[in-house]
Amino acid sequence: MYYNQSCAAKGNYGGRHQHHLSDRSMQRAAVNIYRTENSYEILVFAPGRIKEHFLLDVKGNELTVSYTPPEGFPRPEWIRREYSRGGFVRTFTLDESVDAANIAAKYEEGVLQVTLPIIPGKEQPLRSIVVS
Repeated sequence: MYYNQSCAAKGNYGGRHQHHLSDRSMQRAAVNIYRTENSYEILVFAPGRIKEHFLLDVKGNELTVSYTPPEGFPRPEWIRREYSRGGFVRTFTLDESVDAANIAAKYEEGVLQVTLPIIPGKEQPLRSIVVS
């Protein structure tokens, strides 16, 4: 999997830390990604959401994580607003090291955790590049 930071307004751009997962987004939801011995773990920070309104789809080599708020969701007159409980879409490009058939997700305490199992022997080796 390859990960690059993304800019919602301008699309993808290369990041310093390439971690086998890339993403593109429309509206932002904060995401952290880490690797365990057997999987990549994506943490989508989405407080105040309803778990039944998350949708995860895999099509080809892309994983899309989205959230659509329910109809009639209250929209107060905000005095100060630092985060949104609205909808979002995040798309991640998977490589051959991810077992897409066994991706799992759970939503607890405002965090959607998506587990992407790694197929043993398919991981891409780390390659360092010397800066000249």
